[in-house]
Amino acid sequence: MSRTAFRLLVTVALLLAPSVAFAHPGHGEGGSQLAGFIHPFSGIDHLLAMTAVGLFAAHLGGRALWAVPATFVAMMALGGVFGAAGVSLPFAETAIALSVLVFGFVIFSGMTPPVLAAMALVGIFAIFHGHAHGTEMPVGGSGVVYGIGFMVATTLLHGFGITLGLAIRWFDDVPRRRAMQACGVAIALIGAGLTIGLV
Repeated sequence: MSRTAFRLLVTVALLLAPSVAFAHPGHGEGGSQLAGFIHPFSGIDHLLAMTAVGLFAAHLGGRALWAVPATFVAMMALGGVFGAAGVSLPFAETAIALSVLVFGFVIFSGMTPPVLAAMALVGIFAIFHGHAHGTEMPVGGSGVVYGIGFMVATTLLHGFGITLGLAIRWFDDVPRRRAMQACGVAIALIGAGLTIGLV
C-alpha cells in the first residue's frame, strides 16, 4: 500500500473512532432536527453502513454515483415512517449489523453489479436503518422534522464515502485496488463483529 493510501486510511480511522458505541441512545431536543441529525452518528453500525454506501457508489461511478445513495435515503425514509408508526420489523438490529458486513464485502470484492441491482441491495438494508431511526424518535416530537435531520446526516455520510472513494480513484491501479480492499476488509470485519455481538 502506498504511503498516501496509508495516510488516508489512518485519517478515516481517526474520524470514525469517536463513534464506536453500538447503542442507540435518545438525543436531547425531542423530535428536533438536531436529534434526528445526531442519530446516524450514534452508532458505528449506521456510520459505517452509510459511509460504505458512498464508497460503493464511487466505486461503481456513473449514474450509480447519485442513484445508489439516493435510493438508500429514500428507502430509509420509508423505513423511518414504519418505525415511527410502530410497525414491527423483525430482526432489524441484526439486519443493520449485517448490512455493514455485506457492504464491506462488496467493497472488498470489487464487484460491479448493474446499477439497479446495487440500488436494490442498498435499498433493502436502508429500510432497516430507517426503521431504527423511526422507532427511536423522541416521544412527542415532529416526525417530519426529525426525519429531515437524519436524512441530512445520512446524505453527509454518503458524501463522505463518495469523496473518499473518488480520492482513492486517483491512485494508480494497484494502490487503488488495495486501498479499496483495505476499506472493505475493515468495514466487513467490524460488520462481522456487530453481527455476532462482539462489537
